[in-house]
Amino acid sequence: MNDDDRLAFRFDCGATWLNLLATSGRTFSPRPVERLSSPERLAEWLDRSGVAPLTAPGPDDVRTARDLRETLRPVALAVATGEPPPADAVAGLQRFLDAEPDTVRLIASDRLLRSAPATAAAAFVRIARQAVDHLTGPERADLAVCAEGDCRAVFSDQGGRRRWCPSAACASRGRVRAHRERRRAARATD
Repeated sequence: MNDDDRLAFRFDCGATWLNLLATSGRTFSPRPVERLSSPERLAEWLDRSGVAPLTAPGPDDVRTARDLRETLRPVALAVATGEPPPADAVAGLQRFLDAEPDTVRLIASDRLLRSAPATAAAAFVRIARQAVDHLTGPERADLAVCAEGDCRAVFSDQGGRRRWCPSAACASRGRVRAHRERRRAARATD
């Protein structure tokens, strides 16, 4: 896998907040992949996620985005696996919700639009709200965790049948490992 593939943003996890979690790849491996490496990369991700702020993000916003991501991760993993969420992560998520007011204005155009957030911090509030709605609403039952131990991405699995996140790499590694285990087991019984 080349660097472009490793650093490509993922928008296939089922919600913007879940895609934020995917801005860190192979998170539980010795060599995680950081996709939010600069203000420019964060600006690109926010724009492609539909929450581009009116002012360009800066280095502090990159740190804040990563902080939101790593605050959401343990809560999402807990909810997806039916465990109680860590109190400190819930308190951290509450701090994001309380951090900055963000009034959303609806715009009637050729389609329904919403006003852009004024700052990256306001965009993070929108993402945190979306996460809270998902984590506490009926959609929480659709959350799943990738079976790859170095990934453990949380994603929306409405069909309830996926073992791996939408990443082709995780599914491929998992299938190859399962195939090898089946072959090893078959040889052991011969």
